[in-house]
Amino acid sequence: MDWSDGTKELACDASALLAKSRGIEFSRPRYERTEKIPFIPLETELDSLISAAGPKTATVLQLLKETGARIGEAWALNWTDVDLENRAVTFTPEKRSHPRQLRISAKLCSTMAALPKKRSRVFGNGNLEKFRRNYEKQRRHIAEKLGSPRLNQIKMHSFRHWKATYEYHKTKDILHVMRLLGHKSIQNTLRYTQLVDWGTESDYVCKVAQTLMETSQLIESGFEYVTEMNGMKLYKKSK
Repeated sequence: MDWSDGTKELACDASALLAKSRGIEFSRPRYERTEKIPFIPLETELDSLISAAGPKTATVLQLLKETGARIGEAWALNWTDVDLENRAVTFTPEKRSHPRQLRISAKLCSTMAALPKKRSRVFGNGNLEKFRRNYEKQRRHIAEKLGSPRLNQIKMHSFRHWKATYEYHKTKDILHVMRLLGHKSIQNTLRYTQLVDWGTESDYVCKVAQTLMETSQLIESGFEYVTEMNGMKLYKKSK
């Protein structure tokens, strides 16, 4: 079969279990999984997909970008899991990982609030695989329209890869990333956090806030507080 060695390894594991349960002799072939660095998209590429996608798809993608959740976790969200007032989302874990509650932006709260609430689930009761195929169709159209073939490499799980790498680059705290992703084993987290060149400390946009309103706007835009000088607060955000 035209499969990767990793897929062949999983198929052999399943075949070995089946053979054992039925008392069949099975000589298990050996395959060595090749570890590959996952494709890490640029933030501008993620934002291009989000801004050009349909309202529902854009909301799902923005949620994946801000939280690093798996698509299955996001798709299973109920309205009872979303606290729009406190801008918090509670995820029921997949793959035996930890449950977690994560903050989301005011902008994302606004787009989620605009979704229809006819069903108990935030994104409706539709089929996830159908939604995935629709996303891939939109992605191809956007990539062609923008002349950016790299966009076709961005799977929904790529948002999780990006979030893990971004958070590790920003904090250098592997335990923080582990909690964010809900992993029980730090080895799983290490597979997601890739040491790529994200630039130097000088790659920041700096802003000054003098009023409470300006401070609030900068925080909502993703700026981080640095220090205070001459009664003015300084903020920074990665370019």
